[in-house]
Amino acid sequence: MARICMHGYVSGKVQGVYFRQSTCAEAERLDLDGWVRNLDDGRVEVLVEGEADAVRELAGWLEQGPEQAQVTGVELQEHALQGIAGFIARR
Repeated sequence: MARICMHGYVSGKVQGVYFRQSTCAEAERLDLDGWVRNLDDGRVEVLVEGEADAVRELAGWLEQGPEQAQVTGVELQEHALQGIAGFIARR
């Protein structure tokens, strides 16, 4: 299976609801690499790479997020592979 990379933004009530930590846990469960961080405008930015099916599964999970989140939009676009190892929450 080919590796792909997706980069984008999640909008809604996605800060202060453990979105970054929950995204890290999901990404680790799916054996994905990348990072997630909060933006000053209230959105969450994410870059994820790994096996295509796993990346798509995480993309679907981002549509809901953790229980406390209220996601109103997810914008993801394919991006060049970054060669990142591991998945972290950035500040």
